[in-house]
Amino acid sequence: MSDSKLTATPGQTVGPFYGYALPYEKDGELLPPGSPGSIRLQGTVYDGAGHPVPDAILEIWQPDADGKIVHRTGSLVRDGYTFTGWGRSSVGNSGVYTFTTVNPGPTGPGAAPFIAVTVFARGLMNRLFTRIYLPENQEALAADPLLNSLDPDRRQTLIARRDPDGGLTWDVRMQGEGETVFLDFDGGPADGKDRQ
Repeated sequence: MSDSKLTATPGQTVGPFYGYALPYEKDGELLPPGSPGSIRLQGTVYDGAGHPVPDAILEIWQPDADGKIVHRTGSLVRDGYTFTGWGRSSVGNSGVYTFTTVNPGPTGPGAAPFIAVTVFARGLMNRLFTRIYLPENQEALAADPLLNSLDPDRRQTLIARRDPDGGLTWDVRMQGEGETVFLDFDGGPADGKDRQ
């Protein structure tokens, strides 16, 4: 055995390749558009300079409108009837994503409803995790443990805006001013001092 140390090879970013490898038919339709109770969730992914990111994918997981965590298969082959609580949406050159989904219900008494989000984008060494909270129930938002752990100005990066048609708009800012709060499930910073 040799006493020489191995040199680590450089890391590889996770893109850009999303538009080719990952989208599938109806991937952003957790239920068909126009279904009773359906809403449009939309937004734009921005880089640190405020420019739209043209090669990113968002995945969402959420409970149904009653707050039930759905345990059903069928996300990759949409049948038009089964709500699985999972979807994927790629962005185009404009950086815009869109989902057809429902407003998630609270998973427990007094809980703030939210949608779990994973972001894959060019230049990332790994995916990023975050949340989208509904804007309406201020009492539940004020009691949410994650939101309470953040500075008040940072909380707003996780709360969607309600559109006039009842849909939601929520933008992702990868870094810089108004950077979205990203989560780390290992207990340390995800990728910077402001990540939770």
